[in-house]
Amino acid sequence: MINAGHLLLLAAGTAVAVIGCASEEPSGPVGATTATVRFVYGASTAIDPAVAQAFPGCVQGVGQTHIHPGWRDFVRVGMQAAGADSWEITFQDVPVGGEQRIRVSDPNVCAQNATGAATEGVSANGVTLSRIVDTPGSGIEPGLAFSVSADGSVTP
Repeated sequence: MINAGHLLLLAAGTAVAVIGCASEEPSGPVGATTATVRFVYGASTAIDPAVAQAFPGCVQGVGQTHIHPGWRDFVRVGMQAAGADSWEITFQDVPVGGEQRIRVSDPNVCAQNATGAATEGVSANGVTLSRIVDTPGSGIEPGLAFSVSADGSVTP
């Protein structure tokens, strides 16, 4: 015969088993957790001699146009020239669902920004990025924010 104590133990054991089963299910979004994003920056691939002469420290500090992706702790990643007026790079590891931040650094922008951080002319998967946000760099530097879905759709 089962007494009240046994029923209480049986109920507690069942609750633990149910909770244990529930915690084994995958957490987070179903499907892809990263997406491929192609960034294009529409700007000259040649350094303007007038900018280099007027802002030599900035131009030397920036070097070749590059990008700092936030999901990679804002490390410097070189962009590839794609013609005379375009830089490109593709990342296959951009996290989906949350806000992502990037900073594009261009020596020709030193005339407008003391660190060469560009906030115009950048697109992600064909969508122009327009939301300016703070990013870490030489202090706080302007960057751009976006989010991407698993299918690669970008929201600026």
